[in-house]
Amino acid sequence: MANVASIIELQAALQAGKGSPYPLGATPDADGVNFSLFSKNATGVELLLFKSDDLVPFQTFRFDPYVNKTFHFWHIHIRGLTAGMHYAYRVDGPSDLSAGHRFNRKKVLIDPFARGNTDNLWKRADACGTEDNVATSMRSVVVDSEGYDWEGDQPLNRPMEDTIIYELHAGGFTKSPSSGVAHPGTFSGIIEKIPYLKELGITAVELLPVFDFDEKDVLRVVDGKPLTNYWGYSTIGFFAPQSAYCVKPETGEHLKEFRDMVKALHKAGIEVILDVVFNHTDEGNHLGPVYCFKGVDNRVHYFLVPSDMRFYSDFSGCGNTFNCNHPLAQKLIVQSLRYWVREAHVDGFRFDEGSILSRGEDGLPCDHPPVVWQIELDEELANSKVIAEAWDAAGLYQIGHFPGDRWSEWNGRYRDDIRRFVKGDPGLIGSVASRLAGSSDLYQARSQQPVNSINFITCHDGFTLNDLVSYNGKHNEANGENNRDGINDNLSWNCGEEGDATDPAVEALRNRQIRNFAAILLLSRGVPMFVAGDEVRRTQNGNNNAYCQDNEVSWFDWNLVDERPDMFRFWKGMIQFRKEHPTLRSRYFFNGAVNERGLADVSWHGCKLNSPGWSDPYARALGMTLGGFYGEADVHVILNMYWDGLDFELPPLDGRCWFKAIDTAEPSPRDIVDPGEEVKVAGSSWRVRERSIVVLISR
Repeated sequence: MANVASIIELQAALQAGKGSPYPLGATPDADGVNFSLFSKNATGVELLLFKSDDLVPFQTFRFDPYVNKTFHFWHIHIRGLTAGMHYAYRVDGPSDLSAGHRFNRKKVLIDPFARGNTDNLWKRADACGTEDNVATSMRSVVVDSEGYDWEGDQPLNRPMEDTIIYELHAGGFTKSPSSGVAHPGTFSGIIEKIPYLKELGITAVELLPVFDFDEKDVLRVVDGKPLTNYWGYSTIGFFAPQSAYCVKPETGEHLKEFRDMVKALHKAGIEVILDVVFNHTDEGNHLGPVYCFKGVDNRVHYFLVPSDMRFYSDFSGCGNTFNCNHPLAQKLIVQSLRYWVREAHVDGFRFDEGSILSRGEDGLPCDHPPVVWQIELDEELANSKVIAEAWDAAGLYQIGHFPGDRWSEWNGRYRDDIRRFVKGDPGLIGSVASRLAGSSDLYQARSQQPVNSINFITCHDGFTLNDLVSYNGKHNEANGENNRDGINDNLSWNCGEEGDATDPAVEALRNRQIRNFAAILLLSRGVPMFVAGDEVRRTQNGNNNAYCQDNEVSWFDWNLVDERPDMFRFWKGMIQFRKEHPTLRSRYFFNGAVNERGLADVSWHGCKLNSPGWSDPYARALGMTLGGFYGEADVHVILNMYWDGLDFELPPLDGRCWFKAIDTAEPSPRDIVDPGEEVKVAGSSWRVRERSIVVLISR
């Protein structure tokens, strides 16, 4: 308990005033702090103030509905209060589960608009029962975001077509002892690894959720090891950086540490994209805890089953679904995005299960969902990258038709077609050509562009690239769900041996297949994305759903950087190759334009020129010639996923010659040569070895 005299002194200094309904949350000013909470159905609200993590509040203010309420906003101004104070609410109202109300003044609630929260005393089970949980509740923190020295930093606003996204877990990237950083598993740890990111050449990091989540929630115990929510896809606070990723969370400088990371990445020319989860919250289903939205106003914030409002409509697969297009929920989402752009200089957002944002208040998809279009048209977010995972767990699949014009989409069609092609499935060359061309079949008819497609082969959810070529089936036994979790159809091929390879030929083939995947990804129009560690063959031992593995299964093993320099060099070279050839990253679809050398912007081939064999059900090979404009080199790509080598005719050049830059069948360093070291190609044809890719440039 804090010193009694100091508490009495503080109580005497605090004066309660009417307050203002705007802005929502706790807002410091020159005289004190304004608190505002929205609850349509509440009948009473109390504000609890705590000195740090005391078990009980040192002072409680009851809101007078005739003074401290404006329509559905409950508000109060506490004169003499300063930033750093901990606070929470008790909210009273009807406790009628059949009508969807879960008000319970015994439950202490954090602020939905809090800029920070503390969970030092938090016991999740106590928020589920009927007893008072003040001594074990989470608390919100009054945060003053002024006074940070940005040193002139602003969001980078890199064109989408020039973006190369590197998806990483903010903790797992440096949590392994092999990282060698001073502060493993933190935003600070990422700063220490910026030289590595610069050398690799990526232009943006996409961070798995960094908003507050409950990393202490033990899901189950397997072999004596507690499994927790490692990925973070269950948000507690939408304005607060995750405490576990901070060096000194007890000092309340979460925002400063996050800003330090953003500023350092920006100085290196690397953008920051946040994976955000607005489709559901951590409060779960009808059996879950009550600590925020449920207790503030359950019916406003969640989709409830119309026939029995005790239960939640679960479009997310996580127990509940946030009512994103209710005006209050819409305000929270947009205000959260603006906050991260304004106060943290974030460059963009990827929306988990983004299709839920398109569901109206009746749960059905809307043609013009308000929250999606407000994000689309909001001037403060106009330069922010917005990326949708265009599906949800209830079967809504919107690849190619997610509402909104400038939204990019995680292109699941790209992932599946390229996986099948590289493992050797026949008859896919038409689809593969579409994916290489920016998925024009999905986006061109609705006047969108290749940059609407986020091209990826792997992401955090599923096999790593190493495991995609090393396992025919998932191996998720360590998750404690009897291998029932995770998808079964991985479109993978183990190259002849399940798991670690004992046959050198199998290992060599796996290296080649990984190079094939990397080459196709970085030769495709659209926006490439890959997962941290794929460039050095990070493995999860066949686990394709490592959401609960906060251990070596998921962490980046930095020993691999020294063990796999050939693979790192290839990825680094492919990224540089993409940057050097603008035709690979144009924001426009091919249109048949012809360059000064008589080459079209794209021509398609099979083993014979201009004969791709679109209707051949056995085809496993494809050629593509990209005519360069304004003095740029032409690029000729040959993809042979057949199990034997094949001879391919080469397009004739007038006054130039073809030079081989990339050959995935060659060992390092001949698999991709340094600029200027390309090998001249003689003759009118070239033999491409089995399961490999050759790229030529004109000079």
